[in-house]
Amino acid sequence: MKEKFIVIGSNCFSGASFVDYVLRDNPEAEVIGISRSAEYKDFFLPYKEIDSNRFRFYQLDLNHQIDKIMSVVRDNRPDYIVNFAAQGMVAQSWQNPDQWFVTNCLAIMNLANNLVCEDYLKRYVQISSPEVYGSCSGLKEEEASIRPSTPYAASKACGDISLYPFFLNKGLPLVYTRATNVYGPYQQLFRIIPRTIIYIKKGKKIQLHGGGKAVKSYIHIRDVCDATLKIARDGRNGDVYHISPESGGMSIYDLVRMICRKMDKNLEDCVEMAEDRFGQDAEYEINSTKVRKELCWKPSIDFDNGISEVIAWVEKYYDELINTPMEYIHKQ
Repeated sequence: MKEKFIVIGSNCFSGASFVDYVLRDNPEAEVIGISRSAEYKDFFLPYKEIDSNRFRFYQLDLNHQIDKIMSVVRDNRPDYIVNFAAQGMVAQSWQNPDQWFVTNCLAIMNLANNLVCEDYLKRYVQISSPEVYGSCSGLKEEEASIRPSTPYAASKACGDISLYPFFLNKGLPLVYTRATNVYGPYQQLFRIIPRTIIYIKKGKKIQLHGGGKAVKSYIHIRDVCDATLKIARDGRNGDVYHISPESGGMSIYDLVRMICRKMDKNLEDCVEMAEDRFGQDAEYEINSTKVRKELCWKPSIDFDNGISEVIAWVEKYYDELINTPMEYIHKQ
């Protein structure tokens, strides 16, 4: 089955993983990647392991080059556009919140306004975040109130809301996804799981902000890609779909303890306590019954096995990874 995808934000962890998943899922699919940054090192881009001429890449900035992006869209007439592009860091969003709103709201609203005339488009998938709900206890449904507690979350919520009129009044075939914390091989080193593994191997202490009490709900990136592809193909326009694991959340403290155990290290030797990050949500968990029932999706990768995959990836590329910056580098 011939399918054509455009993946915006194709160099980020989730975007690159989705490109890889689509190419492997459908041997006839063609994928075009768009990102404002050049393709980074191969060990962060899983699709580089596929010897395929079915992927093409364009270095274009959604904030400043919408005309060129639309030229790529119109020249290729994709069935699906999946947008992962976002400013995604919570703590840093307090420093320059306007920049988060430019990327996460204004740019995608401009994109939507350009896409409404492209009648060949079967689906536009906006990758959102459950952080739009703010800190919460209990399982949130897709219809839950939006109450963001950080500039990052507020910018994502604003972007989600700004897209809806283009569905409601102009027929944009829009769906949203909101997945819990993704993890897996190829993830950026400033994220907690690869950072913890590398720190343990280097004998460096891991800071547990707020004692590691914050609860996160982790799901493997391949399970998220599987759900995202099903939503792109068969989701209902105008709807939000949650993507979450079978089990509940886990505190950062318990996560780091688990990784230490798998690497035969004592937790006390590997961590140090630090002040909590300002504005960090204490907990959020979401109900993904909708995508399970409507689209027959369910996660398939056990968390313990998934962590082992990340450890194996770090060990495979360790010499390269330790010479790679581990801190987030902000791009305006």
